[in-house]
Amino acid sequence: MIDITVKTYNELTTNELYELLQLRSEVFVVEQDCVYQDIDGKDQKALHVLGIKDGKIVAYTRLFNAGDYFEFPSIGRVVVKETERQFGYGHDIIKASIEAIKKHYQQSRIKISAQTYLIKFYQMHGFEPVGEEYLEDGIPHVAMIRE
Repeated sequence: MIDITVKTYNELTTNELYELLQLRSEVFVVEQDCVYQDIDGKDQKALHVLGIKDGKIVAYTRLFNAGDYFEFPSIGRVVVKETERQFGYGHDIIKASIEAIKKHYQQSRIKISAQTYLIKFYQMHGFEPVGEEYLEDGIPHVAMIRE
């Protein structure tokens, strides 16, 4: 079981910011062997969804309101620590992210840029692919929308 907390950038503690950036780097840069600029200047306007287990961030997403990133609210930087994936925390963090968008942005339509191999995972949460596959930072992605 993970505890989920939603915070603005200014509400994050220094340790939380360090941990979430470390987790994103660990998975997106090291594990996926993808050199890209994770610290992109967008964290300041995002809502941060933290999945915490035993005092450590093991799952995370960041959320944007309509117009901040896409034309609809969006979920990005979806990540679960490799050693914690067996527990289904990816599903927990996505459900919490969808609820946070409804609560904070009063909207239900959500757009994501999903890694192609995760299409079925996101379909379980009501997202459907739209458009063609494309490369983002060298990794195949597809846009998906949840109505």
